[in-house]
Amino acid sequence: MQTVAQHFIGGDFADSIGRETVDIFNPATGEQIGRATLGNEADAERAIAAAKAAFPAWSQTTLEERKVFLGKLAAALTERLDDLKSTMIAEYGSPAWFAGYVVDQARDFFNFAQNLLDAGNFEQVVGKAKVKKVPLGVAGLMTPWNGSAWFVCGKAASALAAGCTVVIKPSELSVLQSQILMECFKAAGLPAGVINLVNGRGDTVGNTITRSPDVQKISFTGSTRVGKMINREATETMKRVTLELGGKSPTIILDDADLASATQLALGAGMMNTGQACIAGTRILVPESRLAEFEDALKAGIESMKIGNPAEPDTMVQPMVSQSHWERVQGYIRKGIEEGATVLTGGEGKPEGFEQGNYVKPTILTGVRNDMTIAQEEIFGPVLSIIPYKTDDEAVEIANNVPYGLHAYICGQDQDRAGKLADRLLVGRVMINELVDDPIAPFGGFKLSGMGREFGLEGMLAYTEMRAVFG
Repeated sequence: MQTVAQHFIGGDFADSIGRETVDIFNPATGEQIGRATLGNEADAERAIAAAKAAFPAWSQTTLEERKVFLGKLAAALTERLDDLKSTMIAEYGSPAWFAGYVVDQARDFFNFAQNLLDAGNFEQVVGKAKVKKVPLGVAGLMTPWNGSAWFVCGKAASALAAGCTVVIKPSELSVLQSQILMECFKAAGLPAGVINLVNGRGDTVGNTITRSPDVQKISFTGSTRVGKMINREATETMKRVTLELGGKSPTIILDDADLASATQLALGAGMMNTGQACIAGTRILVPESRLAEFEDALKAGIESMKIGNPAEPDTMVQPMVSQSHWERVQGYIRKGIEEGATVLTGGEGKPEGFEQGNYVKPTILTGVRNDMTIAQEEIFGPVLSIIPYKTDDEAVEIANNVPYGLHAYICGQDQDRAGKLADRLLVGRVMINELVDDPIAPFGGFKLSGMGREFGLEGMLAYTEMRAVFG
């Protein structure tokens, strides 16, 4: 059993001042695999002070110097990819294929950031002024548990490239993964205080970061409820804020869609990370004229997905991250049935043979109306809703009629028609006939899905402010 009792502050490991401990369990087996000591307000204040002290020198580094340090971070992660992958599988229950994708791209974020360090991205002449984009200061980065390294490294790469120093607060459900990241930060040898990480809860470490007058920028990925709280708190010190929050993404199957490919895309989007993804396409909009055939195809497809040991390469359905989250997902399934939806497959309880872990039966509910709770709220589990529609206009209305606007998917053979429909969706990203990712394209949402954008040039410049110099 692994024990974690330190944070990374001022360029080295530091014993935790906070004394609260949490036990860490493998969600697939229920076995305890670790114990962590969480930081408190004093730990967060130490990290903020270290980042503040490091900022003047780091902000004045040349772009070439930053490229070198980002390369060192990428190299340090490369040495630990296998360790990070196996720890993610054990601590979070991630399927092996998804863990491999997450850790590879976590490393690549530092390489992508190097490519943004071009002088033209930071300085230009506008009228009589020379306009410079200068780093904001200390950035507080708060990340979730569903792909911890991906979020930590994506945010850190953008902030460091912009010239900010950082204080990272990852989820307390990702402490074992955070330990490996801290070891990578140590190995990379950045100047002391440039990158700091404190394990802790949001109501202690997170609140300290949000309220500190020495932190100029917050980037948070997590629930809409917490994002609202952070945004309110940040106004007291006029922090710049980027929020990537919840989603309730639609997958719109058009009436000309190919049955096999549309089914594959819909299940791939909806069951992404077993539904534990903000971009999961959990509302499947199906034309009434083809409802029966898609119900049959979706049912057969989801029932063929392997539930099992996350470490096995062909496992597609993983456990929920914790027992409390399992219970939350069960409550949504129950609520859907109470509100009139029909269980097409799955339902309450655990799959046969998987009673020891936090497994949820992959579930499809049909006969769903868009005003039902299961169609409006983010479930964060393997629970898909089939919603029928009559016309393209009605599909757009249903797709947009939720509080969120993060992501959407469209399946159809007429590319022009699908493209025009995509232009009407109030979301930050749309994928047409494919599941792809581009870490240099802007990522973020409309409405309660957040504010601002991450990734690429837009994501890096979110850590800067403009200064106009005349004469």
